[in-house]
Amino acid sequence: MRLKLKRHPANPLFSPVSYHHWESKFVFNPAVIYDGELFHMLYRAQGEDMVSRLGYAVSTDGIHWNRMDKPVFSPKTQYELYGVEDPRITKLENYYYVTYTAYSPKGIYVSLARTKNFYTYERFGVILPESPNKDAALFPEKINGKYVLIHRIEPDIWLAFSNDLKNWGDYVSIAGPRNGYWDNLKIGAGAPPIRTEYGWLLLYHGVENTPRPTYRLGFMLLDLNDPRKVIKRSEEPILEPEEEWEIFGGVPNVVFSDSLVDYKDTYLVHYGAADNYIALAYIKKEEVMKWIKD
Repeated sequence: MRLKLKRHPANPLFSPVSYHHWESKFVFNPAVIYDGELFHMLYRAQGEDMVSRLGYAVSTDGIHWNRMDKPVFSPKTQYELYGVEDPRITKLENYYYVTYTAYSPKGIYVSLARTKNFYTYERFGVILPESPNKDAALFPEKINGKYVLIHRIEPDIWLAFSNDLKNWGDYVSIAGPRNGYWDNLKIGAGAPPIRTEYGWLLLYHGVENTPRPTYRLGFMLLDLNDPRKVIKRSEEPILEPEEEWEIFGGVPNVVFSDSLVDYKDTYLVHYGAADNYIALAYIKKEEVMKWIKD
């Protein structure tokens, strides 16, 4: 059984704003979370200086968004001189935790912050010392008494474990590229995993070794009690660049997401397209459950 996300007819949902210096060139790679009433989005943006900052938008339906005219999270430390990139949001213990990539001449590092309102943030700083390391997301609950972080040391997806969210260890690679598949160059986590009765549902991106590398999306199912075990993985991509605005742009041939939202009977996937736009795709949960059980 092949899963396929459907694009929303309103796509693309929004694009750069020429008169906002910080997001005048690119908006992409959104993270979205639903609090039961509102959708909250953090997204990566770049302006003329090409420094990545995080913008914030809010919505009642996940389709129509009100955007702030200033970034809510900007570079602040020596590890962030080139920007803060590709956020993922996890609700955990009454906070929204935001994992993101800190990029500077020092390297590319996984960093962590938390917020209760999406306007003010407490920074934890760099939490994994390896560089380059990115595509990190926290699981929404402890597993066997440990916090769990999914991350990427090329070309594989890795896990790390912690007692306090600051000191991480027990690194283990859980999945890598597959020769002859759509994800044969490298892979990385997308959104924080979602618990289902069958396992942790992970949205991930896979990159194919084409003349201009092609980014696509797929699903992976991890064991509930031991997420080091991969139960199932997409044989075919669930979303790939097809629209003109996904094929041509700042970085061509890219659909890339940091977001998977469990909303009513549907999974919503907000994604970046060719680094120029933010768009929405979706799939009915029952289709995913059929794929899991097939």
